[in-house]
Parts: sequence; C-alpha cells; structure tokens
Amino acid sequence: MVGRKLIVGPIVIASLALVVVETASTASAQNVDLPRFDPSAAGDRFFGVPSPYAAGEVTPHGGIVLDYAHNPLVLASADGESAGAVVEHQMFLHANLTLSIVDRVLINVDMPFALVNMGDGVVASNDLAFVSPDGGGFGDLRAGLRVRLHGEYADPFQIGLGGYVWFPTGTDGDYITNASVRGQPQVLLGGLAGRFLWTVMVGATLKSVDSLDDQVSLGHQFVWGAGVGCLLGGARNVQIGVESSGAMTLQDPSKENTNIEALAGIKWRIVRFLEVGGGAGPGFTSGIGTPDVRSVFSLMYTPDVDERPPYVPPKPLDRDKDKIMDDVDACPDERGIAHNDPQKHGCPIRDRDHDGFADDLDACPDEAGVASTDKVKHGCPLRDRDDDMIADDVDTCPDLAGLASEDPKQHGCPADSDGDGFADDVDACPREKGVDDPAPSKRGCPRAVRVTETEIVILEQVQFDTGKATIKSASKALLDAVAQVLDEHPEIELVEIQGHTDNRAAKALNQKLSERRAQSVADALMQRGIERARLVARGYGLDKPVGDNATEEGREKNRRVQFVVLKKGETKKR
Repeated sequence: MVGRKLIVGPIVIASLALVVVETASTASAQNVDLPRFDPSAAGDRFFGVPSPYAAGEVTPHGGIVLDYAHNPLVLASADGESAGAVVEHQMFLHANLTLSIVDRVLINVDMPFALVNMGDGVVASNDLAFVSPDGGGFGDLRAGLRVRLHGEYADPFQIGLGGYVWFPTGTDGDYITNASVRGQPQVLLGGLAGRFLWTVMVGATLKSVDSLDDQVSLGHQFVWGAGVGCLLGGARNVQIGVESSGAMTLQDPSKENTNIEALAGIKWRIVRFLEVGGGAGPGFTSGIGTPDVRSVFSLMYTPDVDERPPYVPPKPLDRDKDKIMDDVDACPDERGIAHNDPQKHGCPIRDRDHDGFADDLDACPDEAGVASTDKVKHGCPLRDRDDDMIADDVDTCPDLAGLASEDPKQHGCPADSDGDGFADDVDACPREKGVDDPAPSKRGCPRAVRVTETEIVILEQVQFDTGKATIKSASKALLDAVAQVLDEHPEIELVEIQGHTDNRAAKALNQKLSERRAQSVADALMQRGIERARLVARGYGLDKPVGDNATEEGREKNRRVQFVVLKKGETKKR
C-alpha cells in the first residue's frame, strides 16, 4: 500500500530472493504531485480554503506559509503491515503574493520551496520498491485568478469564481511535481455575518492521467473545501476556525486516491496590516498525499479592509437621565452629578440642614452651620456658651467671657494684664507677673519682687560679702527678677537704688560702703540690659534705719538695698 498506505496484491514469483534483487534493481523515485495542501491567496480568511472576495482596491497582500506533513506516503504489504515511509517528513515554505484589483478581481502567485523532504531510503514490499527523496527542492509555481460576482467584502453571502494553474517548476523525482501543467477551476461561496464567517469551495483539478507505479490512478480530481470561524475580542482581531479539504480521483476512484483532512487554527491580527496564524489537524483517509497529521504557520502582510468593523459596545443605560451611565452611576435611580469618588459618582448633592454644605462634607449634617478649614467642624454651628463672641471650639475658656488674643492659650479668656497666665479676676497681683500659689491672696504674685506705686519691693535682701560691695552669687536670681520687672514696666522711668547700713562701724566708713553697694547693684542691673539713664545709685549709710540697731534683728533689717521710684510716665506694656 502507498498513500498513506498502498496495499498491493501478491504476485507469484520464482523466489523471495529473486523478488528482492529485482525490487532493488528497479527502485526509483516518482514524479508525483504528492503535496495536498494548497494555501489560500494571501488576504483570505482560511489557511487552505479560498474566499470568494477580492480584498481591497489595488491592495497588495503577501507573506509566507509553512506547511508540514507527516507520513504523506507510506508503503505497506497486503496484510497491512508497514514496509516503511517513502516520504515521512515533507515541509514547504510558500512565498505567497496577492494583488486585489478594483475590489472585485484578484490575482495570486504562490511559489513553494521544499525545506524538508525525506523518508526511510529504499522502501520495498512485494514487487514494489521506492526511493525516498533526500533534501529540499522546488515545488510547482502556482498562479491564481478570482472574480467576485455577488456580495460586498463584509456581506453575509458572497459568490465568486476562481482558479489555479500550476507550472512544472518542481524538482523531478522528489514526489513534488507530476512534471506537467495542471489547472483547477473553482466555484466559491462565503460571507461574514457579525462575528461568524464561512467559506465553501468546489472545483476540479485537471491534469494528465497518470498513476503511481501503475498501481493507483492519479488523474483528474473532484476537489472541495469548507471552513467556519468566529471573530473574538472587542476589536475582532482574533479568529478561530476549523476547515476541511478533500479530493477524489475521477478515474478508478479508491481509498488510495481519495484525500480528506482537516485543520483547526487561529489567526491574530497583531496590527491592522499584520496577521499571524497557526493550525494543525489530522488526515482521515489513506489516500496518497494525505498525512497522518499536518501543521501550518502563516505570517501575512494583509491590510484590514474593514471586514472587521470597529467594535461598538452596546450603549449603556442611564435610567435617571443624568448623563452618567448606570454601570458607573453609584445612584442609578437618582439624578446626580459627577464625582471623583466612585461611591458618590452620579449621586445628588444631599444637604439635610440646608446650610449649603453637602452632607458628605458636613461634619454636622443635621445642624445648619458655617464653613471651617477643620474637616471635623466644617458645616457645624458656632457654639459660644459664655457669649463672648468667640466660638467654643477655639475659646480656651469657653465658660468664661473673655477677650480675643493672638496667644491660643489666652484666646477667649478673661484679661491677663501682667501676662503671667492668671486672669485678672483670679490674680492677686494683676499688675505683676507671679506664680501659682494655693492661697488665693498670693496666686499670681511674685515671690521675690513686687511693684508698688512708689517702690520696687524686694522680698529678700541683696547679699554682699561682709564689709565689701561684692554681691554674692546667691543674689543673682533676685537681681534677675528686679531687671525683669524694670523691663516689663517701662513706665518706671527713674529708680533710685539706695544703699543702707547698720551702726557697727564708723559713720564715714558706713557711708562709703553704702554708696559702693548701691553702685554695685546699679552696675549689675545695667549688665542685665537696664539703661543707665533709668538708674541712680545713692548711699545713705546709717542715717535711715528701719530697725533697732541695739538688736541683731534690727541691725539685719538696716543692712538693706531699696529701689525707690522717683519718676513714672504713662502706663504701657512692652
């Protein structure tokens, strides 16, 4: 059997050895047009079944097709046992060019090149012997013509007439060509309906009547093909489909000269002018040239001629007529407005308290309020429990009527004239900076220095080294406090710093010591930033005692420094 298998009846011979010798001596390759796959014209919808249209007006199409067939010609004995593959692997590269003219006429040229064409060598069975091809070669040049008779390019029903003519350019003796001119007229039907496409071809191959080693007739053939497919994707740029083709010899038809096979494949239009495809399928008969499996690959330049219209999705619904489609409208049954938040997009602005602030931004959606830069207060009413016209949310003393202040800690609180943090109404010394004290009579009063109308009273004495005008370090904090008071009371324009002593030394000595001590204090205050013009230092020696010099306690009171206010101007705060 040759074909995929050609079964040959037994022939009586003198001896098996004689048959083998004779077989080997008569083994030869054949001029047989074994290839059964004819690629469609570039631009057609299927791999091997031609379409009835012409794709475009003066539009070129072209590319390559790889076609591989496995076991297209196998020799077997009468009992069906395989004797070997005459042709086991056959692969062609087709250069395929098409020109569509005036949207109705198409011409095509296809040139096949055998890249792989080989078998098992010398294959013999009974009295038959065949030599396998070894290597590549040329196939028969094919020219084609097609005319569209009915239907436009993308119509669901089209009719066309076409045909191929093969010229014997193939390599002799390699099971590629029958070394003669042959032709194939065709009637073509097909169409495109939405995403569904289809094609049917019927025709006849007319060629010289010959046979394979006088065993199988290989003359004129009746040929047919059909394909169906579907376009996928929003742009309809992916096609899946199945197709089948076949041929039956008209003289002495048999299973050895009947071919039927199928392909399932996919084509993907990568861009509008470039398409790549691939497919594979089985052979269903044992006819000569029918492989047990065939695979194809194509890469085509084929401009899209609008047979795939741009995908237009169904128009979305808009039930509430707000021009925001239901599929993105968070409130499809309420007219609304656009919003960046998908959960609010298409929803109406809701304002339950009618204060002009949308509920989704209103921190108090059920109470009319005012704007605020603080999100947690925006849209909330101003609350002012102490009626001081300062909203409770910024009023440091929301239950005490107060005054506005740039200091957030004092804003809305009663006045604090001396700025010590104690409001005047609870400050026992409202004109002097002080400290806290559990006794209300001392709260807000200084502990070291107090100010009266006539004097800056120090509550502890400046300490000097005995018999000297040197101020002890223990008194530095006291003088800091005196300097601060003078700085905070610029209305005190002139202060007399008085030095006083007890009577334990000579009067002249005490006078000098009191003057020097008064000057030391003045110098210390100037070092702390007090202007010289505001200070005058005077020593009074033992002339102005305030205690009894006869007692130690009295003498301690007399050893003192006093700060007497000599001149005051208009009261002002620095």
